[in-house]
Amino acid sequence: MTKILAINGGTPVRTKLFPAYNTIGEEEKIAVMNVLDSGILSQFLGAWHKDFYGGPTVQKFEKDWSKAFGSKYSISVNSNTSGLFTAIGACRIQPGDEVIVSPYTMSASALAPIIYGAVPVFADVDYDNFGMSPESIEKCITPRTKAILVVHIFGNPAKMDEIMVIAKKHNLYVIEDCAQAPMAKYKDKYVGTIGDIGVFSLNYHKHIHTGEGGVIITNNDDLAERCFLIRNHGENIVYPKGVEDTFNTFGYNFRMTEMEAAVGIEQLKKLPALIEERMANADYLAKEIGEINGITAPIIEEFSKHVYYVQAFKFDQEIVGIHRNTFINAIKAEIPSAVLREDTPLIGAGYVKPIYLQPLYQKRATHCSFNCEKYKGEVSYSKGICPISEKLHFEELFTHEFMRPGMSKEDMDDVIAAFNKVASNIAELR
Repeated sequence: MTKILAINGGTPVRTKLFPAYNTIGEEEKIAVMNVLDSGILSQFLGAWHKDFYGGPTVQKFEKDWSKAFGSKYSISVNSNTSGLFTAIGACRIQPGDEVIVSPYTMSASALAPIIYGAVPVFADVDYDNFGMSPESIEKCITPRTKAILVVHIFGNPAKMDEIMVIAKKHNLYVIEDCAQAPMAKYKDKYVGTIGDIGVFSLNYHKHIHTGEGGVIITNNDDLAERCFLIRNHGENIVYPKGVEDTFNTFGYNFRMTEMEAAVGIEQLKKLPALIEERMANADYLAKEIGEINGITAPIIEEFSKHVYYVQAFKFDQEIVGIHRNTFINAIKAEIPSAVLREDTPLIGAGYVKPIYLQPLYQKRATHCSFNCEKYKGEVSYSKGICPISEKLHFEELFTHEFMRPGMSKEDMDDVIAAFNKVASNIAELR
């Protein structure tokens, strides 16, 4: 292998694509064919009827999910996004309210309050675990705050003890966005079971998937009923069912199909083993890449179980001597992506731009949330409101997916070799 970096015309460490991440097997195919043969691809009715709760496969999937996570209720939906919208509605959020959200996550987490005319308020993230900072959350609370929407980003649990103390002190709902953290644990509790409502993703690039899909969990009878109503045309149900409190019970069509549920039943069986493989791979990569001067491996609290949707490292430009983006671009030149991901690298600088910098927030779109006469507060979306998120995104953080199941030790050794090659030849990049 030449010492000349590939980005400068040298020979890359590897050109063969890494293996695809594909958790679908014969079990899922058989399950879907059984549904197709039954002729029942969906069995929901938007009316008060036994099929209001869906068909047999959907209901079995929900029971299996509740058993796996220890929740009283599981409500399947067609995406984590619709699950978040449902959870916000179930918590009776309305115009004039504020919901504290993370700036460093997928946009739907912050959009959910806007759907109900409420205002998202961004709390900064913790510098070490990248979840929402309890200190920042506390500073964001006003008399208008009604809920905290916590995100367990990258698969690492947020600091839930401190967050729950804050929520109890101010009588706030806690919604946990667990899209990237199925079966992650915080002090022996699954994330999603600590707050009032947990929401999970079954999108195609998550730990397990049904193509598109999601699951809401709760142990609260009232919140569960409202989630069922919002999922499936609740405005048609409240009178015949005898629901007296109709606040936020108008419904959508957020229903999962029988085929998706069939896939979900089989995928759920595989989840524990897939997570163990992710954890083992991430540990191996952290020990090797974390030895490079100027690169810091993820910090995991001893009572937390990180399930690694991606693995995030921190990069110190002063120690390494070049900008993080230059370093990551050099890594990309040394190793390829993966089968089925040929044009999308498995490593990237930063994660997502802090959400409040999107045009929706910068231009204060005409949506009621930002212009509602019921809203009596003031909220800022100026650059600099979440300095840690901005520092991580623009300067320090990088994430990768090389710990995905299916990666062999030899595959990961090629990744490590690429990091070592670039780190040993930094002078070429200055």
